[in-house]
Amino acid sequence: MKKIYNICFLALLFTMITSCDKDFDEINTSKAAATSVDPAFILNNAVINTSVVTLVFEIGIVQQIISPNSGVLTGANFNQENRTTFDVNWVSYYRNVIKNTKDIIRLTKDDPARANLMNMARILQAYAFMVITDSYGDVPYEEGGEGYTSQIFFPKYETQQAIYPKIIKELSEASAALNASGNIETADILYGGNVDKWKKFGYSLLLRAGMRLSAVDPAQAQAAVKAAFDGGVITMNIDNAFVRHDANYRNPISNTLNSTEAANFYLTKPFVDALKSTNDPRLVSIAVRYMGAKSGSDQVPANASIVAANQIGIPMGNDNKTAAAAATADGLASFYEYSQADRNRIVKLTAPMFIVTASQTNLLLAEARVRGWITTGNAADYFAEGIRAHMNQMALVDATCAVDPAARDAYIAANPLVSGKEMEQINTQYWISSFLNGQEAFANFRRSNFPALAPNPYPGRAVEWINRLTYPNSEISVNTENVNEAIKRQGPDNLATKVWWDK
Repeated sequence: MKKIYNICFLALLFTMITSCDKDFDEINTSKAAATSVDPAFILNNAVINTSVVTLVFEIGIVQQIISPNSGVLTGANFNQENRTTFDVNWVSYYRNVIKNTKDIIRLTKDDPARANLMNMARILQAYAFMVITDSYGDVPYEEGGEGYTSQIFFPKYETQQAIYPKIIKELSEASAALNASGNIETADILYGGNVDKWKKFGYSLLLRAGMRLSAVDPAQAQAAVKAAFDGGVITMNIDNAFVRHDANYRNPISNTLNSTEAANFYLTKPFVDALKSTNDPRLVSIAVRYMGAKSGSDQVPANASIVAANQIGIPMGNDNKTAAAAATADGLASFYEYSQADRNRIVKLTAPMFIVTASQTNLLLAEARVRGWITTGNAADYFAEGIRAHMNQMALVDATCAVDPAARDAYIAANPLVSGKEMEQINTQYWISSFLNGQEAFANFRRSNFPALAPNPYPGRAVEWINRLTYPNSEISVNTENVNEAIKRQGPDNLATKVWWDK
């Protein structure tokens, strides 16, 4: 959607040139769509671009990491709007993930030998549209991402209510169509072309999509959940879907926390206290506190403590000035002494970015079992497996994050699923297991209303709760008519307006 003026100028120029009929066919052939690159490599580019920074809003909205600083970091720390950062999901997914997956589908739809690749692209595209619509609400779907290939520069918006059945249909059909006897796309960086793993990924996304509708359309939700369960979902960490990073392509969140913003983001008091109150061994895997730090320059290994008892989260609702006062009240040298996500371990530069995990899926199965939407297995067992999977997942990030098996088992035994409290327990654990997966944590928090977080108390907040991201300025200024139609239908383009499934 960006670069729209340049594209429109070219389109106008092409129209003028078409007064000469002899060049009509050539002129109306897309110049931007990929035509000679192996579509498998286009898929890899799409996968890579699902890894984005969600620190300013999503991770802060669910009160896991915030900054006391304003300016470019203003967002969920103050429950205020910051349109300069709202286009992260929009640009990353429309310009890259959705555009690339549409290219793949176009290039492979008539080639039976690449059927698996086409269906892999359909699954990833459905995931991208889920992120986009969960973030903003009504968005372009059928015409979204068509500016390059079809010269649709002003895509129409569709309601989220209309989009979700299409996402469910895509995930259902593409997952079922994957064929282990077909061509294996070994260049695929997500699963190396492993069709069974791609099926589990697709059905796990279908489970997630179905659960999104639990409050607004229980019948459709149950049908999608049952289909996903019957198809086979991710239940073990070996099948987790995640983006790999290395020294050349760094984790975007980690890159932010290891560079200019190293001393600006802190674990919140609600998150740290939730882990401490249950003696959760994951706190040791996640947190570090630089004891006695009076400034960012004091945040050095010599002052680092990962001892759970030493961790203190920054209270919600503070800016630079009041954060200093809060630190004094907590007996700290400065707010620089509050606990952070350990940037040498859990958010190291090469840390993976998880998309769908066994932990998340097991926890959704626990909820589905409680609701009676699946009849196989035991909710308490799914719940315990969800916790166990996330604790085991810590070691996949860094060996020093590994949770001791004895501590893991003791925690699970001490925190069983309790009748009457299942929804709160399951979705609080989902909140923990989605740490650093801001888009999913934000979506499930709105869907379930758990954990039971208190509103951000910042005096200058714009809204009590942030319910959605607002449309990017670039879209408002260029695709004005369609954006305004969506706003008229959905509600004001502000942080308070809820997306359709958020009831």
